[in-house]
Amino acid sequence: MSDAPAAPSSAPAPSDRPVLKMTGISKRFPGVLALEDVHLEVGQAEIHALLGENGAGKSTLLKVLSGAHSADSGKIELYGEPVAFASPHDAQRAGIVTIYQEFTLAPDMTIAENVFIGREPGSRLFISWRRLAEMTRAITHKIGLKRDPMTPVRDLSVAEQQLVEIARALSMRSRLIVMDEPTSALSEAEVANLARIVITLKAEGLSIIFVTHRLEEVFRLCDRFTVLRDGRYVGAGQVADVTVDAIIRMMVGREVGALYAQRPIPERGPVALEVEGLTRRRNARDPHAIELVDVSLKAHKGEILGLAGLVGAGRTETARAIFGADGFDSGEIRIDGQKVNFSGPRDAMLAGVGLVPEDRKKQALFLRLAIRTNITIAAHDQISRASWFIDEGREDTLVEEFRRLLSIRMASPDQLAGLLSGGNQQKVVLARWLALRPKILIVDEPTRGIDVGSKVEVHNLLIEMAKSGIAVIVISSELPEILAVSDRIVTMREGRVTGEIARNDATQEILMSMMTFHEGAADPRAEDLTRRP
Repeated sequence: MSDAPAAPSSAPAPSDRPVLKMTGISKRFPGVLALEDVHLEVGQAEIHALLGENGAGKSTLLKVLSGAHSADSGKIELYGEPVAFASPHDAQRAGIVTIYQEFTLAPDMTIAENVFIGREPGSRLFISWRRLAEMTRAITHKIGLKRDPMTPVRDLSVAEQQLVEIARALSMRSRLIVMDEPTSALSEAEVANLARIVITLKAEGLSIIFVTHRLEEVFRLCDRFTVLRDGRYVGAGQVADVTVDAIIRMMVGREVGALYAQRPIPERGPVALEVEGLTRRRNARDPHAIELVDVSLKAHKGEILGLAGLVGAGRTETARAIFGADGFDSGEIRIDGQKVNFSGPRDAMLAGVGLVPEDRKKQALFLRLAIRTNITIAAHDQISRASWFIDEGREDTLVEEFRRLLSIRMASPDQLAGLLSGGNQQKVVLARWLALRPKILIVDEPTRGIDVGSKVEVHNLLIEMAKSGIAVIVISSELPEILAVSDRIVTMREGRVTGEIARNDATQEILMSMMTFHEGAADPRAEDLTRRP
């Protein structure tokens, strides 16, 4: 085995020649035209945003580029030379590496093994572990990953794992790196670090295709953009020459106006949920768990309560404790004024409490089951006869009701849930809970990883749920989203509630202050920030 992979055979071309040019790319799957006459051009040392709603064709185009799919028509040029990739390995050999949203790392292998997998230094029989560690360290230190190269990947944070993916791409002497939703699961500090790395890579001459739904990242990082819609090329241009509204119009094909629905704050209904003094201490078996300290909050019928905080604030842990998924040491939970003591999520569901988890693919959806099954799986009492047999007529009626109510775009109820776009997957999860007619619905990161058009739809769904009398609790790391959909906002930090404020009184700056406020610190606005309207 060699010390490092061979450099790409063709030398870089003059700087005025694009690194990548994809022209007239079309791809059809059975019954679906996924791409039709799509174009993409990426210059040298350029950060290029590839934009579009879920289902616009971005993933298919990138799979054609990476060699995972073959195009039915069109051509690909790399530095002006026509290329055709029969596999991802061919694309990698040509200097094109894709870092997917769902990492492809082997968790039980070390950082070094993951970076140079299949290309380890040494002889045919023996790996030189010393040289492997040295080669890995030279790359990881460059991008700010300070871990020992022999650390197992399973011990790394999400942000650190992403750096391992970047290190692997650099180890292949890449000329073009594709980053698919690289910031979707990162904290603000981790996003800032990734931005620094991306800018450094650009300065060193690498080109990057940056796929994101966060438009603020496009304007912060990217030089040019390309927009796809419904599998077709819409347009491209310089980021500096367009506005956010213009890009949104290109992505969704209509005037969206404000990204988030505007509405008056509704009158409060009765208290549906009351949490008082919820406390969970750390234990030896789970030393990394986030403590909850005297968490108290109320959610009223017909309102949306926002729960804001930085990563590690304890928002998700609070939601899981309310739902009965995690235990707690002290405190009380009351539903409609009655104290409850859930032994598990089933008890919470029977009491009318629902939870849409942060990771819909791992914790909410059955990706290899039909959409109809995903919607009705918890509502068998509504669609069964004699508690034994599914009444297909009732099932079809229920599925059709929520398909129309939530505007779920699907080929048929028998389509696999895993084949839906992110926004439609989220709608399926919401449909499941609506079928159970909950009193209280907690939604954790409702629009993570979905496009701007679908965000508007999901926000409107949450607002309609609240109007129907449901007490909705929204957990989000995006402050514009919290400000837009919430009627009241509770902030948390390190497992503690730090304040509560009405939406009309809140700004991003005030919320950030509340989220980072240290108890006991001399903050002149402390009384204002923690008032309870």
